[in-house]
Amino acid sequence: MIFKNSESKYGLISIFFHWLTFLVLLLQIPLGFYLVDLEFSDFKISVENFHAILGIALFYTTLLRLIWKSINISPVENGKIRNWQLIISKINHWMLYITLFAITISGILKKLLSGESVNFIVTSISLDYFDFELVELSEKIHSNAAIFLLMLVSIHILAVIYHHLFMKDPILKKML
Repeated sequence: MIFKNSESKYGLISIFFHWLTFLVLLLQIPLGFYLVDLEFSDFKISVENFHAILGIALFYTTLLRLIWKSINISPVENGKIRNWQLIISKINHWMLYITLFAITISGILKKLLSGESVNFIVTSISLDYFDFELVELSEKIHSNAAIFLLMLVSIHILAVIYHHLFMKDPILKKML
């Protein structure tokens, strides 16, 4: 297996970033919805801290993934994919990245503006400031962005299934 992408397949590093993101989101999204219904307790704080660390790790992964994407070629699409499908695919991918950043940034702001510290893995930051209205806004953005992310991921998965099963193109094989 090659580390860098080729014209026909994604390389090991791109594949690793893709599936790591998927696995973390598979844990993060249900965990976030679970947190909403928990009563305030030490257990909730522990789960929330775990959720935040995973979110920061996903943020770093997304940054590294975009850097890697910028210095790598992308596999060439075969002739079965129409231009409008390619455009929608690119929009969906970029919206996934933007939404991941929006979720992380709103989560960070929610914690900081609540007077809590944020663990960035390499350092921890806190503000001596509290703004209930901005906390509520950050929380709404965080929740709505998570729902939007679910929609984008669903579109992504359905498109892959459609192309793999009905169009019989090797789109899935490029990422395995």
